[in-house]
Amino acid sequence: MVRRVVVASVLGNAFEWFDFAIYGLFAVTIAKLYFPAGDEAASLLLTLATFGVGFAARPIGGIFLGIYGDRVGRKQALSLTIALMATGTAMIGLLPTYAAIGIAAPVLMVLARLLQGLSCGGEFSGATTMLAEFSPRHLRGFFGSFQMCSQALAFSVGAFVAYLLSVNLSPADLESWGWRLPFLFGILIGPVGWLIRSSVDESPEFAAYARSARPATNTPVRDVFRNHPRALLSGFCVVVVGTVSAYVFIFFLPIFAKKQFGLAPSDVNLSTFASTAVLLLLCPLAGYLSDRFGRRSVILPGMLCYAIATFFLFQQFVENPSFSSLLAAQVGAAVFMSFFWGPSPIILTEMFPVGVRSTGAAIAYNVAVLIFGGLAPAINAWLVQKSGSNLAPVFYVEASVLIGLVGAFALPQASRAAPGTVAASA
Repeated sequence: MVRRVVVASVLGNAFEWFDFAIYGLFAVTIAKLYFPAGDEAASLLLTLATFGVGFAARPIGGIFLGIYGDRVGRKQALSLTIALMATGTAMIGLLPTYAAIGIAAPVLMVLARLLQGLSCGGEFSGATTMLAEFSPRHLRGFFGSFQMCSQALAFSVGAFVAYLLSVNLSPADLESWGWRLPFLFGILIGPVGWLIRSSVDESPEFAAYARSARPATNTPVRDVFRNHPRALLSGFCVVVVGTVSAYVFIFFLPIFAKKQFGLAPSDVNLSTFASTAVLLLLCPLAGYLSDRFGRRSVILPGMLCYAIATFFLFQQFVENPSFSSLLAAQVGAAVFMSFFWGPSPIILTEMFPVGVRSTGAAIAYNVAVLIFGGLAPAINAWLVQKSGSNLAPVFYVEASVLIGLVGAFALPQASRAAPGTVAASA
């Protein structure tokens, strides 16, 4: 059953994140088709802002789906997230362009992004909680890391699909219909995801909690803020550095390389594929090391090395933009990102007791992603435009590391160096 839960969580979550990721990978094309403006920069900013709109809905989705998961069960909450994501993705894949239906096109695009945001808001906490509660206590970091593997898998497959389309279709065909293919394929997440997740049992920890004499809390949001403020702060800060790393190096940098420096889309997509493949391979190692040596002992050096390496690698790319320097920047960042990506899911879940675990993890994760992640591509594009410096994004990255270090030092004792410690005893 543990293996089935891993497969259900990883594949279901990867399906969801695949649909979420391909919007960013095709942002340049979507900008031309749905957000025409006076100039290309303004059009792209509108598209990236719409990318951020999905994140505005994530805290709402995270809170409501988190509460639903804490009251009804993890399994049912995850099935609901699949349905929401499939609906939003189908809308994007089938939506007529601005030239066909006018202002209704960008309005409906925003609505589709909101549905995707609601889904993703509950997906992370739901899938992570399910993984944590099924896994052996001494290997929770390892099993929890598969949540990040699923995201890396989604980004990797998305980048590879974008690469195949860009090298096999003419620019006209890609813009006309080719970009829709990944979204139409993503509609499959509905029936496939539901079948995968319906095959697993309810979490044993939640089932035991539901059978206990202690009634389920009716105010999980209030209880999280009142009883677990340190866990919320620490989790929020750890997520900040992780989400900025994703949305700068996986989403913004590819767009930046194509629009600002004119790199070929095929080269950019291949580089992104390589970096996400590195994350996929190294996150389980980082999760396992956190089981052996403690969470903080792994994420702290990972953050410090990431801060140093990315500054010089980003600078090198800006000074000499090429496929090789982009590959070095993305892959180099991914190596060190892995060491705070891998342990972060279990850090978020083990700090909260069963009755508020899904809600607590959802709040910490989605608020951080909303403020620092979803708007990161638009903010960095704006910073470059206003400052006139192509180095501006790297300072955003360095600021996120400082916040992440605060979170690492604020970790509750159980999450610092006590492998396998459960939240209930924290």
